[in-house]
Amino acid sequence: MPDDIDELRTQIEAESIESAEEAEAFRIKYLGRNQGAIPDLFDQIGELPPEERPEFGKRLNALKEFAQERLDEAKARLEREEQSGGADVDLTLPGRRGFRGSTHPLTQTTEEILRILHGLGFSTYEGPEIETDWHNFSALNFPPDHPARDMQDTFFLQDEDDASADAPTVLRTHTSPGQIRIMEEQAPPIRVAVPGRVYRNEAISYKSFCLFHQVELLYVDEDVTMAQLKQVLYSIARALFGDDVTLRFRPSYFPFTEPSAEVDVWWADDESEDGGQWMEILGCGMVHPNVFDAVGVDTERYTGYAVGMGVERMAMLRHGIDDIRVFYENDVRFLDQF
Repeated sequence: MPDDIDELRTQIEAESIESAEEAEAFRIKYLGRNQGAIPDLFDQIGELPPEERPEFGKRLNALKEFAQERLDEAKARLEREEQSGGADVDLTLPGRRGFRGSTHPLTQTTEEILRILHGLGFSTYEGPEIETDWHNFSALNFPPDHPARDMQDTFFLQDEDDASADAPTVLRTHTSPGQIRIMEEQAPPIRVAVPGRVYRNEAISYKSFCLFHQVELLYVDEDVTMAQLKQVLYSIARALFGDDVTLRFRPSYFPFTEPSAEVDVWWADDESEDGGQWMEILGCGMVHPNVFDAVGVDTERYTGYAVGMGVERMAMLRHGIDDIRVFYENDVRFLDQF
């Protein structure tokens, strides 16, 4: 029986493994639990005299390790050959050029906006994308019957643990809930920017998408005025679009600001009959007293302004893009330009 070990080693050394099928056949023939030659010898140890068993077992273990090493080396070689297409690698060939990624244009625009705002004294805060109804609507002075609460505009989420919960959650429809969370945590003065993704249940077209990005501004202090708000917005617009940028303020309505305004930028277009068009880029206004009341800020002492600007609109203006959908198609031909 000891001679069987030498014979098996000789056989194993002579085996040629050139495919995955041959590797599996080798494993079954020599190492397989049910019919493998080596496990079969282990089963016969009990037939040897007691004094011969230790030495035989030692040699048999060494044979098993040898067979396993042959199998592992063959598998590794076959895997390398498969990855190289079955051909030898010519090390004299020039290397392939590595392709480097770039920052997405929306990320670039967001970072540029935040850089400008940091220069104006704003810090950064990032709130959750899944919000409570209270933070997203109620605390921001949205009446219970406001259209924005309708399923056509908002993605409502159902709590799996409590489908009848009194405090529903939503995918935030704007970054304004960040205002509430900051004022809950920090007493005035507050000067903060809140960037992030927001979601709305809208029809997808060249000018609207089901998700987009905003940067929210909140400034709360004593004697904050609308004139200060306009000056900050002009400073941001000039930094982004140049000193010759043209802005237009239009009276508007938002539940959480009073007075409220929308701001448009003139988008020049030589092919247009009018030479261009106005594009809305943000909404703004003075923080509504009801919002301050919801978070316990003294309305007799403090005033503030809030701004919600759309990053996609800013990026479209900066780069001359006329379809919002291209930001989300991951077309390398488009992304390579940035």
